Amino acid sequence: MDGRRVTERVRGTSGVRATARIAARADGRGGTALPVLESDGPLALRRTRGSGDEARIMLVGAMSGPLGGDRFAVEAEVGEGARLRVGSAAATIALPGQAKGEARYDVRIDVAAGGELRWLPEQLISANGSDLSVSTRVDLAAGARLVFREEQVLGRVGEEPGRLTSRLTVLLGGRPLLDQQVGCGPGAPGGWDGPAVLGGLRALGQLVVVRPEFVERTPAPRVLGETAVLTPLAGPAVLVSALAPDALRLRRVLDEALAELDG
Repeated sequence: MDGRRVTERVRGTSGVRATARIAARADGRGGTALPVLESDGPLALRRTRGSGDEARIMLVGAMSGPLGGDRFAVEAEVGEGARLRVGSAAATIALPGQAKGEARYDVRIDVAAGGELRWLPEQLISANGSDLSVSTRVDLAAGARLVFREEQVLGRVGEEPGRLTSRLTVLLGGRPLLDQQVGCGPGAPGGWDGPAVLGGLRALGQLVVVRPEFVERTPAPRVLGETAVLTPLAGPAVLVSALAPDALRLRRVLDEALAELDG
């Protein structure tokens, strides 16, 4: 199915509600099928040319946002033996809106045993005056593979950031692998911009890589450049955490780390 659902509510005093859905399945011929590819309102999904047995999806923003009061969600399910790569066509910009209250962006991901997901969207930019809460939950079955990248930029060029709260939870076989939350901008807990947290830098990101072979050989912890570190997790996984002055240098650090892990 490849269609667009009617947005639940026109953007106004209560904001927009929109949920996009993806399901990937092994097609039995050495490839990956997409039986569910469901766009909704501002969340438009487009299938692009894949590579080998991997299917590729691009998330295209059909309108600005999320704005104040909006509720966006993306749900992705990867079945056994399927391989899926999800990216986005451009950065997501959180903006202030007419509706009062915070905006929400929820991501829910399930990957079955033997399935593989590479989640590689563009950056999230927290514009001045915005208030956005992001929640991501990834449920992995034992034997699943994951590459998950998350990048956040605090403010556009020359402006102060909005308020941004982001929580990432990754479970493997029903057990917590990673559960962390960060808050930045006006109203966030004190010290978020201090030397113990961001140290005045405005781009932060992380890379989570889960692979069954890490059970036998987990990459060693190490510092990557001046403001990044690779940390093994309590499972077949590693976390790369990075800070940078801008989005370009942040991406460079995370790309180099992923190339090394892939190699």
